[in-house]
Amino acid sequence: MSSITDIPARNSNPAPADVERKPLTKKEIAADHPTWCPGCGDFSVLALYFKLIEKRKLWHEKITTIAGIGCSSRFPYFVQAHGAHFIHGRALPFATGISLSRPDLHVFVFGGDGDAFSIGGNHFNHTARKNIKMTYVVMDNWVYGLTKKQTSPTSPLGFRSKTDMWGAVDYPINPMKQAIAAGATFVARTTHSNPNHVLQMMEAAMDHDGFSFIECLSECVEFYEGAFDASNPRKGGVFKEVPKDHDVTDELAAYRLASDPFPGYFGIFYRNPKPTKNAREAEIIRKSREQVQGLKDWEILQKTFDRLK
Repeated sequence: MSSITDIPARNSNPAPADVERKPLTKKEIAADHPTWCPGCGDFSVLALYFKLIEKRKLWHEKITTIAGIGCSSRFPYFVQAHGAHFIHGRALPFATGISLSRPDLHVFVFGGDGDAFSIGGNHFNHTARKNIKMTYVVMDNWVYGLTKKQTSPTSPLGFRSKTDMWGAVDYPINPMKQAIAAGATFVARTTHSNPNHVLQMMEAAMDHDGFSFIECLSECVEFYEGAFDASNPRKGGVFKEVPKDHDVTDELAAYRLASDPFPGYFGIFYRNPKPTKNAREAEIIRKSREQVQGLKDWEILQKTFDRLK
């Protein structure tokens, strides 16, 4: 029986440097035809995810796409690679397990405002504060679309829906403020109507070593048409980018930016490189293995039993 110390580190035998693999094409990574309503903003995010995979030369075995429940959470169905359409609101703890056990992967999680901030709100806070290495893209459309127009945590005051026929009376949350306050180490905002900007934010999030959060405004043309016109220059709106002199390491400055009235700012609000839970746990494992260096499995167990006496 081999000892735990005999287990080789993951990726200890990488492919030879002279073996060159062609980057995947969209045709090779696109799965079933998306079932979203025509005009849905989620199409734009999916197309840019494909472009990111192509640009970063990720191969099938390195693509991990996780989602919860909702229109946007159908994402993994449309990506020909590894992934899971998980339980409502529970995508982040599932993705956490993958991230901690497979440090060679960059996990992408996709969700909507209901999945992320309502039933999954508690997991959002804790994944952010633990600084798990992953990217969470929330396609925020201000409404529950899959279940045909109910008020969501981000629906504005006065929004009329099947659950608030008289108009919403609950104050909406501010995803950016919540992410910053919860401890996310990368916080950015974009909109589906500016594809180049979406790709820039995805790339920056992927390069960040920690929990990276992107709020992407994604219009639901069926149940909240025109919700984000104020942020779309093609519809008379204004796309205000984060000021060039903004210090992304200043948490208070980021919080102030997030307080700007809608349509607010777009870009990277906050970025703070600090140790991830992944790195901290890897160090714990390393130190634990040092203590049992050279011991067989039964000897490790015996030491444990001896301490219990």
